[in-house]
Amino acid sequence: MSFILEIYQEQTPNPESLKFLFNKMLLPYEIIECKKIEDCEDSPLAKSLFEKFDWVSNVFISNNFITITKNTATDWYELMPDMKHFLKMYVSTSLEVVTKAFLESKIKERQAVENPEDIDTKIKSLLEKYVKPAVEIDGGHIAFKSFENGVVTLIMQGSCSGCPSSSITLKSGIEGLLKRMVPEVVEVVADAG
Repeated sequence: MSFILEIYQEQTPNPESLKFLFNKMLLPYEIIECKKIEDCEDSPLAKSLFEKFDWVSNVFISNNFITITKNTATDWYELMPDMKHFLKMYVSTSLEVVTKAFLESKIKERQAVENPEDIDTKIKSLLEKYVKPAVEIDGGHIAFKSFENGVVTLIMQGSCSGCPSSSITLKSGIEGLLKRMVPEVVEVVADAG
């Protein structure tokens, strides 16, 4: 009996983004986001998406899903069949999702030992445990950027980038959690870059 690749899609809170889920892991324990074709050196899949579909403005890959953001007024129901077909063909032929060099660099990063008492590490751990699973359900990702002078700066990726409800999630949800769990946190902001 052979493996049958299945793909289904889910809407995200960002109306411009659609999440495509696979019954196969694409990028376990890691993420990659490409906002333009020049960002795609580590992801042949993302590069192919930008080359094939001129309306793609963001590709976010993690675990068993890809979130794609469009930059056209065309509705997703018109774009989805071609995208789904392309993704199924690409993944079923076992083409590279990301490069081996990218995976090797991420493995080395994970193996680096951090001091568990470090505030940055506490914040990252809370984000990993409580925030990321909830955000991934909606096809997004939130990454830690820095902690300086009581301010936590986060990077909004995938469907979170440009989502109308991301500021509510950031202030009401994440900021409240981090202030309760890490007294040194005064504010949480999104990276403006």
